[in-house]
Amino acid sequence: MLNEIVNPLLTWYRENKRTLPWRDRDNAYYTWVSEIMLQQTRVEAVKPYFERFISELPDIPALAACPEKKLMKLWEGLGYYNRVRNMQQAAITVTEEYHGKLPESFEALLSLKGIGSYTAGAIASIAYGIPVPAVDGNVLRVISRITESREDIMKQSVRKKMEKNLLAVMPKDRPGDFNQALMELGAVICVPNGPARCENCPVSHLCLAFRNGTVQELPVKAPKKERKIEERTVFVIQDGERTAISKRPARGLLAGLYELPNVQGHLGPEEALEIVKGLHLEPLRIEPLEPAKHIFSHIEWRMTAYRIRVSSLEKYHGRKLIFVDKKQSEKQYAIPSAFGAYVRYMKEEKK
Repeated sequence: MLNEIVNPLLTWYRENKRTLPWRDRDNAYYTWVSEIMLQQTRVEAVKPYFERFISELPDIPALAACPEKKLMKLWEGLGYYNRVRNMQQAAITVTEEYHGKLPESFEALLSLKGIGSYTAGAIASIAYGIPVPAVDGNVLRVISRITESREDIMKQSVRKKMEKNLLAVMPKDRPGDFNQALMELGAVICVPNGPARCENCPVSHLCLAFRNGTVQELPVKAPKKERKIEERTVFVIQDGERTAISKRPARGLLAGLYELPNVQGHLGPEEALEIVKGLHLEPLRIEPLEPAKHIFSHIEWRMTAYRIRVSSLEKYHGRKLIFVDKKQSEKQYAIPSAFGAYVRYMKEEKK
């Protein structure tokens, strides 16, 4: 059955593939950067991030040499900052051991920091024409439906089995197009949310789930563990021109990034003012802000927040807080999207 999907899928892809800034560029670095960015992020959302990143870091040696603060700022908004840290570690290795060019070997790619079997397969097949599969969530869904498989796609054994089956049918002359065709089909036709667009699918006549009316039942995926709920109070502390931020610890959640000061628990206004006074600052006005939440893979933050005007940040003599103006916050300091609901208050003009 999988043998039969190859030709119609390749024909469909050639005629219908989207124009993307990293596609058809014969550039392994572009493929690598885009695939890391696309993990858990939509294509349309990634485009401006990719173009900004490449304009600042056009090749692997530039990525290897990039200062951490600039790197985090370029990645701001994409989340999962360890991914770009791993990319830089891999870039350093590639610069030192492979003369700044990603190796033309699936096994060598797999040995680099942060590159797993999917990313290695994508780079090897798309950039170097090596016939290896690249199985991501889109491909898992597409193949599960075509074969009407009820195996749990969250199991590594199921992914390995699918990789083996795809390797057996992969066209040796167009492995990159075949992998991208499967990904594209999952992204625009055999979609994860809402009804699949089976009427536009080039292989619906071969799809067992379509034939048997089970498309929406597949793929089978074991339920995730419930996320831990954490309540936090966030402080937007300002003296009119500047806002207080702090740097998170080097390890753990959002490691090494900058944040708006925050504490565990939901505090009332009087408790919030006491926290600010404890920083040797003089509060003048407190304004409750809208509640917000942010979902990480295993934790959900439920936040309450206050905007607190203080007489002067110059009175602060501690080391924990950094005071930045609007221009600095936009250009220098990467603040994760977890604080997105409140970062806009840093950018408002003084009233």
